[in-house]
Amino acid sequence: MLLALSKLNLIVSKRFFIIACFMFVIIMSWAYLLTGAGMSMGSMTMHEFMTQAQWGPHYALIMFIMWWVMMVAMMLPSALPMVLIFNTLNKKMGTGHTLTVFTFATAYLLVWGGFSVLATAAQWALVQYDLLATMSPVGHKLFSSIILVSGGVFQLTPFKEACLEKCRSPLMFLSENWAKGIKGSFTMGLKHGLFCLGCCWFLMSLLFYGGVMNLLWIIGLTVFVLLEKLIPPGFYFSKITGVLLIGWGAIILIF
Repeated sequence: MLLALSKLNLIVSKRFFIIACFMFVIIMSWAYLLTGAGMSMGSMTMHEFMTQAQWGPHYALIMFIMWWVMMVAMMLPSALPMVLIFNTLNKKMGTGHTLTVFTFATAYLLVWGGFSVLATAAQWALVQYDLLATMSPVGHKLFSSIILVSGGVFQLTPFKEACLEKCRSPLMFLSENWAKGIKGSFTMGLKHGLFCLGCCWFLMSLLFYGGVMNLLWIIGLTVFVLLEKLIPPGFYFSKITGVLLIGWGAIILIF
């Protein structure tokens, strides 16, 4: 009896430790964004910093870190259920080392780090062609419409639905892709990250429309991603939002 209680306490303690660690990362990521994403402007005004077109290595690094931390803040909350189910299955398989849980999550976040590199490059290109003022909303009417309509069309594609199904069903994903040890955990984390990226990457491009550091857009997209994964497929949430985005883009272009 005492041994059983001791094991139960250990399981609860480990689960609490894992949740606490991830909540700390999420909170610190949001705090970083809320306090300006580490952008030390010196003698520059906020407007000058946000509309800067001349990108040097230091400026590009700031943008990359901002994107990656933003992805952690936005995507890690929706990935937490997957991580906790992974932790539970890990224990049942007799390989419940806490390190494998953090390896899984690290691999997942590395995928979004790769996306952040591409997003930073895209942001730089858009600034050079005067389609974007670094972190301000898109001011080009046609380009705004293209972003919204493209995002809406993507929401309706079979590719989107297939990736979303993998993200929406953690237990099914893990049962189909289970692999033991640190290497297996890393591989599963990468796979889950890639499915999640496939599901959400175009939604993240909407930040270019609303403003890369627009906190209302960041919060709105974070909630949207959570709802997409939690709402059952029978409610056609993604399809409905896809149609709305297409309509929104059309209205902007017409009026």
